[in-house]
Amino acid sequence: MIQHLVKWHLFFLIIVFPFFAMADNTLTDGEKKAAVYEMYREYKKDFPAVKDMAPKEAMELLKENRILFVDTRKDAEMKISMLPQAISEKTYLENQNQYKDKTIVLYCTISYRSGKLTQELNKQGVEAYNLKGGLLAWVLEGGKVYDEAGETKRIHVYGKKWNYPARGYKTVMFNFFERFF
Repeated sequence: MIQHLVKWHLFFLIIVFPFFAMADNTLTDGEKKAAVYEMYREYKKDFPAVKDMAPKEAMELLKENRILFVDTRKDAEMKISMLPQAISEKTYLENQNQYKDKTIVLYCTISYRSGKLTQELNKQGVEAYNLKGGLLAWVLEGGKVYDEAGETKRIHVYGKKWNYPARGYKTVMFNFFERFF
């Protein structure tokens, strides 16, 4: 009986709970933004030479159609939402020469994974930037995100540590096993 209960508790914690984890709605968007930028500042220590681009600056370049966003997340994350006109890392890497006239800005949820890839691209001589604070900072700064149906109010985060959506946005978290695929 005890083993059966333990199995169900583990099932709930690993499989079910992540779908119900809610953001801390007691924080203002300003407080969330401060938390996201602080987290990014800590992550930035792993790729200090990479040039950042602030979301507001990227929004201005987007208005002028001078930017290309490269999403470094997994396909399942990209299905939830992406920045405007973004392409996948794979598409970019297969067609780099096609985008020479654009300012290349890589991103992920908080721009850690994209920071590491930007670092590698920079070492290869590619001028690219990392979006400061990633998708989270983008929506906290007033940017919009899209899925295949159009504008959406959903964003993916890996867990509570990164659960800082802008007010009005819903976070989606994958369960433990989905994180690996």
